Amino acid sequence: MGHVYKNVQWTPFKKAYDLGFAAGVVAFIAVFVAASLVSWPAAQTISIPQILIRAFGACAFGLLHVILLIGPLARLAPQAFLPLLYNRRHLGVACFVVALAHAALATMWYHGFSDLNPLVSLLASNPRYAAINGFPFEALGVAALLILFVMAATSHDFWNANLGPGVWKALHMAVHPAYALLAGHVLLGALQTEQAPLYAGLTGAGAALVVAAHLAAGLRQMRKDRVQEPLSDAWIRVGALADIEDKRAVIVTPPSGAQIAVFRDGETVHAISNYCRHQGGPLGEGRIIDGCVTCPWHGFQYRPEDGRSPPPYAEQVPIFRTRLEQGIVFVHPDPEFADARA
Repeated sequence: MGHVYKNVQWTPFKKAYDLGFAAGVVAFIAVFVAASLVSWPAAQTISIPQILIRAFGACAFGLLHVILLIGPLARLAPQAFLPLLYNRRHLGVACFVVALAHAALATMWYHGFSDLNPLVSLLASNPRYAAINGFPFEALGVAALLILFVMAATSHDFWNANLGPGVWKALHMAVHPAYALLAGHVLLGALQTEQAPLYAGLTGAGAALVVAAHLAAGLRQMRKDRVQEPLSDAWIRVGALADIEDKRAVIVTPPSGAQIAVFRDGETVHAISNYCRHQGGPLGEGRIIDGCVTCPWHGFQYRPEDGRSPPPYAEQVPIFRTRLEQGIVFVHPDPEFADARA
């Protein structure tokens, strides 16, 4: 749902986004293959399927880093990175497809000629789980691939609507254990075949970058989440109306309950839940477009006066009472309708 009240399908932006992304994946794999053919030691033999296995694996792992970095970077530098957040699920599905290609090639190349079923051979041929050198790193990759499959299969808004935003979001937070499993898959696999520390170094640098970005975004959010104590009559002082940018909001964190986004629309003040019903996006970081509060993540909209999405949509978020006294804005932390889920 966009700010013109219609379903967002294959817009020109989405087409350009996906075409550019697909071209980047193809270019990465092509450059990886070419560089491997040029740099591979003459004394060692390697086949094109083996290079492609490495290329697809490196591409999928790199994509997962990008996916994990988009969220915190969109908080730290929204102007630059919010457009990437808009279609992040496309990246997630593509990451699974590329990882599946890596897994299929590796399974058929190394286990396709066994008397056993290739999958059985993959999981049963090496039982050395107690060792580091020789650890069956393939099992870690299979576990991560299964998680990515579940996330890709439930990426459509159909599942978001039927599971509920909370359950859907919790399910897709499994990307973090999937990342840990893939890091182990790469490190333990490289330790068995690579003498140079390249793979270990790149994996460590990537993990450090992901952790640093999440910590920076988390610390910034903690500063925003400072609890604001209510006055004796339960109202919370927000601040001067003049300090709130027109069509924008300040976010209030009451001692209990969900965060509140207090919007200024000219000389009028509205307060609604800070959490979008779609994916829990921060409404208070969005703005008022065509009279509706517009989520900065995916463009879902709500009328600030009643918290309802414009027809024909039926989503609703809680609204809160506000008052203006001598240029100072106050908000009451109790929602105004019974179904106060955010």
